[in-house]
Amino acid sequence: MPRTIAQGFDDFLTSIKATKAETALAKSHRASIEACLKSNFGLNRFTRIGSFGNGTNVSGYSDVDYLACIPTAQLTKTSTASLIKVKNALATRFPDTGVAVNSPAVLVPFGDKKSEDTEIVVADYVNESNGYKVYEIADGNDGWMEASPDAHNAYVDYIDKQHGGKVKPLIRFIKAWKFYQGAKISSFYLEMRVAKFAADEKSIAYDIDINTILRQLRDSELAMMQDPMGVSGYIYPCKTEAFKVDALSKLATASTRAQKARDATINDNIKEAFEWWGKLYNDKFPSYYL
Repeated sequence: MPRTIAQGFDDFLTSIKATKAETALAKSHRASIEACLKSNFGLNRFTRIGSFGNGTNVSGYSDVDYLACIPTAQLTKTSTASLIKVKNALATRFPDTGVAVNSPAVLVPFGDKKSEDTEIVVADYVNESNGYKVYEIADGNDGWMEASPDAHNAYVDYIDKQHGGKVKPLIRFIKAWKFYQGAKISSFYLEMRVAKFAADEKSIAYDIDINTILRQLRDSELAMMQDPMGVSGYIYPCKTEAFKVDALSKLATASTRAQKARDATINDNIKEAFEWWGKLYNDKFPSYYL
């Protein structure tokens, strides 16, 4: 039987949440990674961060991130050297995984899927700001930059609660587009952009707001944004200019498709709207017929 757009998005949300198997795998690797780091460097804190820990991950695509706060005496002046030290220790512990530096983290790929990757963000505790711990992490240019995963998670949590739990699914929908279409935009950037957008909205309607967000990202040409929590300075959308050019091309197509989906809904052609959402999400959006 036919479905409404709202039902389509409800089913889509179910399909992109982490599976029980993904959650179990993440838990199974945590203890061995933590033990390795503790024995080699000592640990002041080891905690899950990022989309997997914040409920904004996409099944099959989002990796698992941990913040590893290592004693300052074990770190080096340059962040790259610190990452290499941690990489070497993890590579000894997991020799068959292909451990690599992926600034600001060390990547441990435990399988073929992205969701089986674990990234360890090497951190040095700096201070507390407004009740949240602030760390220095690698900036990708051999230096260090300040970051506060606790503050950013709290920011998203607060806005999500203000909208009755609808903001984290909205973030997931935007990230799902990114992953399914291969747009190399920072997940952290998208998370902060969507949260900032939702902070100024009175209500959330997925099909309307996805269309608006994609259009805003396109029209702003993926402009860098100021950290809404005032910790990290500016948040950048892409690692390279080439990634940004490609992402903007994909955004142009995405914005057109989302607008056509909205137009079809406005014209009460729900089947056509489902077809356009399907194109936006690379045929992974649910079918119009149950």
